Amino acid sequence: MKTIKSMLLVAAIAFSSVLAANTNPNDAEPATTTESNVITQEVGKLLKNPSFLVDDDITANVTLTINKNNEIVVLSVDSEDESLEDYIKARLNYNELPSTVKSGEITFIVPVRLQAELD
Repeated sequence: MKTIKSMLLVAAIAFSSVLAANTNPNDAEPATTTESNVITQEVGKLLKNPSFLVDDDITANVTLTINKNNEIVVLSVDSEDESLEDYIKARLNYNELPSTVKSGEITFIVPVRLQAELD
């Protein structure tokens, strides 16, 4: 009898946890996804046409946030190429976004790839 009661309790707990789980992650934070898309597009626009020759593909992860004036603030650039880090910071820091982003204390990680220029 104890075994049956234990099994019913386990089944009830498992069933209730499945019902409580959110299976659609887009419903949890729809504004954050939209804000991320706006930020990614703006970063792409600002980093077009580098002022230096790109021989090989270069990648970096840029960690940034948005301040109260709706401006991009670069927190860090994860790259081995120091000239790329300087270029990204110079192009992105304190550029205003075209639409208002209510990010608060959220940090965004944007992957950046500069492709090699063909002759």
